[in-house]
Order: sequence, then C-alpha cells, then structure tokens
Amino acid sequence: MRILVVTPAARGSRKGNRVTALRWAGHLRALGHRVALAETWRGEPCDLLVALHATKSHASVARIRAERPETPVVLGVVGTDLYEDLPAGSPEARQSLDLATRLVLLQPLGIRALPEAVRPKATAIVQSACPAPPIPAPPGVLQACVLAHLRSVKDPFLAADAARRLPPRSRVRVVHLGAALDPGAEARARREAAENPRWAWLGDRPRREARARLAGSALLVVTSRLEGGANVVSEAIACGVPVLSTRVDGSVGVLGPDHPGYFPVGDAAALAALLARAEDDAALLAELRCRSERLRPLVEPAREREAWSALLAEIRFASERAGKRLSAPPSARS
Repeated sequence: MRILVVTPAARGSRKGNRVTALRWAGHLRALGHRVALAETWRGEPCDLLVALHATKSHASVARIRAERPETPVVLGVVGTDLYEDLPAGSPEARQSLDLATRLVLLQPLGIRALPEAVRPKATAIVQSACPAPPIPAPPGVLQACVLAHLRSVKDPFLAADAARRLPPRSRVRVVHLGAALDPGAEARARREAAENPRWAWLGDRPRREARARLAGSALLVVTSRLEGGANVVSEAIACGVPVLSTRVDGSVGVLGPDHPGYFPVGDAAALAALLARAEDDAALLAELRCRSERLRPLVEPAREREAWSALLAEIRFASERAGKRLSAPPSARS
C-alpha cells in the first residue's frame, strides 16, 4: 500500500511524536509498503493515512475524511491528546477519534481513557526499541538518566530537586538530556546546573548519544505528569536499565502495576527516597534490573512489526468486505 504517516513534529525534530512516526514508517516499509512522512495531509494520493495526535493532526484527519472518505485512517493517540485534550473536552480530539477507522494506543491502559463508544476500534501497540552501546558513567558514580525535553508536562526539574535532597555521602548523579522548550527553561536549567553538583544538563543531543547515555546509566528516571507511553521506557527495557517512574498510566501500562520503582507525580521527596534506596539496597536495584530484563520481549521490534501487520490485515479485510479495494498486499505483487 501507499501509506502516508502524518506527524505534527517537523523533520529533524527529536520530539517523541517524530521518533514514533519514524519508527512506525520503518516497520511499515519492512512489511513491504511504500511510506512517506509529512506534517499534514495535503491531498496527495495514499491507500492509508496514519496520523499521530488526535488534536494536532485533526485537520489532516478531517480533510481526508471529507475529500477521500474511502481511505482508511489509523489515528495514533499518543499522550497529551489522550490525557489532557480529551478530558478537557477538546472537540478536535473527539472528532478525530470518531472519524478514524482504527485507533492505536502505545500501552493498553490508554484504551480505558478513551470514550466508551470508540474503544472497540482501539488497539495497543507497545513501542519497540533496540539495545544501544553504552557511554559508561564516570567511575564511582551511580548515574540516573533523564531523557525528556524541558516542558512542564515532563516536570523536568523534579529530578534535580530530588538530587538536592540526597545525603552528602550519596554517589547519585543525575544527567538530563533534552531541549529547553518552555519559556525560561534554558535559563533555569543553567542556573540549576551551576548550583547543583548532583545534576547535569546536556541539552538537546542526538538520539544515538541519548540512547548511549541511557545504556551506560544505572537508572532511568521518568518524572512526567502524564505519558501516553514513553519511548524512553522501551529503550531502557531494551538496554536492561532499571526504571524509576511517576505512577502514570503511560508507564504502568508497560511496566505493570506492581513495579517497585514508582513514586507519586510531583513528589521530589519520594523520588529522593527511591534514589537513596536504589543506591543502598542492592536487592531493590537487582529487582528493578530484573524487571527490565524480563520485559525485553515486549519491546522487541519484531513484536511491534507483527502487530502492525495484523492491524493492516484487519483494515484490508474490512475494506474489501465494504467493496473498497486497497492496493495489493506485498506478497501479491510481482
């Protein structure tokens, strides 16, 4: 099929939506389809539109539904649209859900956050990741890694606050990679790094370096106030890195409800206590590492690709039952 993947994140962006779009496009190409990426649908021919973000891609979804009603639309409901826009009553987000042929969530708990009427067309496809060669942490340091842009939804200075609360003897150091996107965030990050010897901000770094820093760390820390399903959690699992995270559906849906590394949203004291326990309690750190290692099959790229293959087969079958013929599947082309 000719598939167009629409993402609100521009080419060259390191935002999560762009990372997801590029990975999905790679899987779809591996399945034999012809795939292009764009920020919006501008009327170009395609057999399937895959759109990320119910609110930000609403214009593309509405336009293709009006001009090409026979074209199936897969809508990726990925984070702020699911846990901010829909609860706030966004008409664009809700209409996108109604117009889409199928909905893809990044973890299974996301389905229960959808309006009940659209849940039957939703499926969860956990994001996949590959292990990365590590950049080792400095000797004698227990490195905790934060990979998140400096945006309020990520609560980006919570780990810095937690690090300040650790006892003087602690070996924990937090390294934070991510672009300063909110107004004033860069100035605050520079002040924090100058005043807090336990927190280093490396800014917006290439994904290869970010993944290598993560792979060389003792812990991943996710401080988000909400997540649709953080790709960085999958990357930590792929690398066998233990995860500490706020108890939000985007993490619980991947790590499981009994994961021992959760702390309440916005609670720097609780995060500091967890960091101290991970440093002092070898059994806890081993258990967290074991959890990541046990979850590795969940984030295997082959698993995500097979899930997309199954979803496209369902869409093709439904289209043909309705008398709409899509392009021949790859196995039927000479």
